[in-house]
Amino acid sequence: MILFLFKPLDITQQKFSDVPLFSISYFRMHELNSKGLITLMNGDTATKYKDRYTVEKMNYTDKSRKYLANMQSNSGIYKDDIVYLDGDIVYTREDGLTFETQKAVYNKKTTIATTDGDYVLYKGSNRVKGEELKYNNSLERVESKNVVVKYQLEERSR
Repeated sequence: MILFLFKPLDITQQKFSDVPLFSISYFRMHELNSKGLITLMNGDTATKYKDRYTVEKMNYTDKSRKYLANMQSNSGIYKDDIVYLDGDIVYTREDGLTFETQKAVYNKKTTIATTDGDYVLYKGSNRVKGEELKYNNSLERVESKNVVVKYQLEERSR
């Protein structure tokens, strides 16, 4: 009679596979090699997972190549030497080249920054507006679609 009145509990188990390891405010990460500082990443808050960092108010600097490149965004994810940036992104290279967009991906190994949306790229008074930017920092090469350019020609002195 007891078996009819009381049913065994049906307990479901949850598996938490993506649990944060830690969360920290005023985050700063330095990556060093034998040549010195190659990466600096900081932000207002960061959460470390097993395979990635998520950062609010991300400020990422890559000093591993010829030109120092700095990227700032509202938020970002750093995973496997790839930086995923989201919101009000400003990419600046030390020689003055800058582009602004809303979503971008930067591959540290290839030094290629890509964006699928609208962007504005400028250096001095030269401006480029377009879509789907692919910028190679090492080769100083830009590929894009639907481009509008304002370029100031320099006169050669004889």
